[in-house]
Amino acid sequence: MSAGTSGEATVEAVVLDLGNVLLRWDPHPAIAASVGPDAATRFLADQDFDFLAWNHAQDAGRSWEVGEAAAIHSHPHWEPAIRAYRSKFAASLVGPLHDTVDILRELHVAGTPLFALTNWSAELFPVALERFDFLGLFDDIVVSGQVGVAKPDPAVFAVLERRIGHRLDRTVFIDDSPVNVAAARAAGMDAIAFTDTGHLRTDLRRRSLPLGAA
Repeated sequence: MSAGTSGEATVEAVVLDLGNVLLRWDPHPAIAASVGPDAATRFLADQDFDFLAWNHAQDAGRSWEVGEAAAIHSHPHWEPAIRAYRSKFAASLVGPLHDTVDILRELHVAGTPLFALTNWSAELFPVALERFDFLGLFDDIVVSGQVGVAKPDPAVFAVLERRIGHRLDRTVFIDDSPVNVAAARAAGMDAIAFTDTGHLRTDLRRRSLPLGAA
């Protein structure tokens, strides 16, 4: 569940992913709100369309207007589902992962520098900012859509290092994507693969971060 040099080096900062680490994201409710659950399930399962790859392009900086137009041109039969996701995006933010939010608050109270690195479109990120007050605990949030590059591209970790003012090898990174975790480790970070199984508090305490027992 974790990797790195636990306790061997001073941890100067903690960097967290947001989606499915601090808040649960699921595109299905957003799409289903417009086209119904069955159509939403079929749309998300369509490998020819590849929702995740399409969404990633917006996370990496493509505008939603351009992204939707391209998708509707290539898959016109999915137009209602394509338009539904952005229009009902708030429904995709299912709610906070309370255990991780509690950890975030404890680290903040202890004075640990906190940063976020998230794959998120610049146009839709304000929806999360308005809804989840705990996002205000971060010293800075690097939003991929704002900087024009997304995980796991190595370039985003260079952006992160410039923004946070800490060497990457002095930071702990937490992400639910194995691909992103591997990219962070390649960039020199001590990366934890988050699985929402209660391991995170123990993993961080092993790195001498100021947390109480579960």
